[in-house]
Amino acid sequence: MSKTAFIFPGQGSQAVGMGADIHAAHDSIAALYAHAAEILGFDLAELSFSGPEERLRQTRITQPALFVHSLALYQLARERGLKADMIAGHSLGEFTAFTAAAAMDFDTGLQLVKVRGELMQEAGQSQAGAMAAILGMEIAVLEEICSQVSRQGLVTIANINAPGQIVISGSVAGVQEAVRLASSRGARRAILLPVSGAFHSPLMESARPAFAKTLQTVAFKQPETTVYCNVTAKPCERATDIAPLLERQLVSPVRWSTQVEQMIQDGATRFIEIGCGAVLSGLIRKINANVEVKSISSQQDITNLV
Repeated sequence: MSKTAFIFPGQGSQAVGMGADIHAAHDSIAALYAHAAEILGFDLAELSFSGPEERLRQTRITQPALFVHSLALYQLARERGLKADMIAGHSLGEFTAFTAAAAMDFDTGLQLVKVRGELMQEAGQSQAGAMAAILGMEIAVLEEICSQVSRQGLVTIANINAPGQIVISGSVAGVQEAVRLASSRGARRAILLPVSGAFHSPLMESARPAFAKTLQTVAFKQPETTVYCNVTAKPCERATDIAPLLERQLVSPVRWSTQVEQMIQDGATRFIEIGCGAVLSGLIRKINANVEVKSISSQQDITNLV
């Protein structure tokens, strides 16, 4: 039996203007953004719709902006009868996924994302880090490069996004040296990413205790739809596993490619990306060209569902 998977994007997919069309078209979405502003203490709609881009790119703003936009689109898609058999999200998108699966409510999810974004931004400011995308290189070779470079400056695998598309993370010097070595050893491209810290690496460890404490205040529920997780690339089995998985995700690689392969093995034949852009849709096409992929990122996409 064919199954539908909803997937939610993470940081890096944001764009000034995201959500403006659905905000204008639906009173319920305008109310959602107003409610989010009360929780966050700043005008999320203004920053999402008008920028400036430099502010929207700040981790503490990007993460709530993507979370609210994806869930607003999800709400509209559900109202039009679209349902998922399984759900996943990339990095920040995993918080959206657990909220969409009713493991926590919107307010709780947004509070967690707010704290996470603030802590990750602070960690990046207190300990400078960098990330880079390495294209066209086998993971075993890249792991060897990371191990070699880490004798001088920490660098590690952060995201295994698709075959031949891996992101590394670590100290500025470590990532720069790894980029140099990867280029010299046959990587098709090695590109430094415009990020404010070494996400999904041990350099985020300073954010972990405070975030763990915040997670402990949440009474997570059993997800109503199966959620596949970044850290394990497997379904979350119990509500009690959610907090440890989200905590570990801060400092652990996002195993997106394996995660998607597992979802396909478990019956997913259609993936619908809900949120800004279509980054994950592109990755899924690289992982398996035989599954159906579509994205919902605008009012036009919602209209086309009817």
